[in-house]
Amino acid sequence: MVLSMDRWKGKTAIVTGASAGCGASIAEQLVEHGVNVVGLARRKEKVEELAKKLQNKPGKLYAIKADISKEEDVLEAFKWVKENLGPVHILVNNAGIAKPSRLVDGNFTDWKNIFETNVLGLCAATKEAVNDMKQNNIDGHIIHINSVLGHYVAHVPFLNVYPATKFAVTALTEVLRQELMNMNSKIRVTSVSPGPVETEFASANKLPVDDEFEKFFEAMPKLLGEDVADAVIYVLSTPPHVQVQELTVRPVGEKV
Repeated sequence: MVLSMDRWKGKTAIVTGASAGCGASIAEQLVEHGVNVVGLARRKEKVEELAKKLQNKPGKLYAIKADISKEEDVLEAFKWVKENLGPVHILVNNAGIAKPSRLVDGNFTDWKNIFETNVLGLCAATKEAVNDMKQNNIDGHIIHINSVLGHYVAHVPFLNVYPATKFAVTALTEVLRQELMNMNSKIRVTSVSPGPVETEFASANKLPVDDEFEKFFEAMPKLLGEDVADAVIYVLSTPPHVQVQELTVRPVGEKV
């Protein structure tokens, strides 16, 4: 099997949650491979900072302010891409949040926000991308940044509904694969499931008042955002007839 990113050079990718962590690393590597990337994030200024850093690279990074949990933001972002860059070839659903608490005393609004971002936002972006690819006869690629927690529930405190949202991503990957197959579409779909990652997302979602949880997380072996980006580049590099449906990437020595 020959691995190559050549077919994506000059094409357009959308990466959600592109302001930091895995999303920023994925956007950067795609630009390095000559892809024009639209980075969606609530913190647009962070994406703009990254775009300046990548000015002389083969591809280009564009920053769009969008909250993936709001359908109107998703629709506006895809409209901008269509009007300014043309059809979408790659969608990386990376945006995700966690709000640590226990199920028995957690906050309903927090749970709702987690599902709206991790599940419904992913569905909204996927719908727009697939429809755009179909209309333009593009054999594109949809990549969901999932988690090992989308396959089992770890003995980790304060996860509440987060694993449930990632289990949903696992199911949605297969649902989409089956729908595309039944449509005789050659659009590919992949779930990339990392273990613990040392990113701003992880540190921002710690419980600062809980020393036990902080020590637990700090002691874990962790991947870097660049490792997840490498996984994304790998699945995109496979030949058009190859579909990597699930790719699990874990740090050596992970025990949870």
